[in-house]
Amino acid sequence: MRLPHPIIGKWYKLDNGELFEVVAIDEHDRTIEIQHYDGSIGEYDFDSWAISEITESSPPEDWSGAYDILPEDYGVDREQHIAGYRGNQLDRFE
Repeated sequence: MRLPHPIIGKWYKLDNGELFEVVAIDEHDRTIEIQHYDGSIGEYDFDSWAISEITESSPPEDWSGAYDILPEDYGVDREQHIAGYRGNQLDRFE
């Protein structure tokens, strides 16, 4: 089975059905930061990601539920992302 490459803003599912979104990738520390649908934050190192049972998933119907904010509060179009950008998306805001 080929694992999906982690992409910021994409949703993934563990083999137990738990959904999470990749929120940051740190190339220097070799870590992938995730946020579970319930709002909790987690982290994988690159090696752990490679051996995990992870599949790509579509976002949950109410994907903003974990953030406890409305889509218009973002001030950006979350559906549009910069292909290939693997840094912390928050660093792009002034």
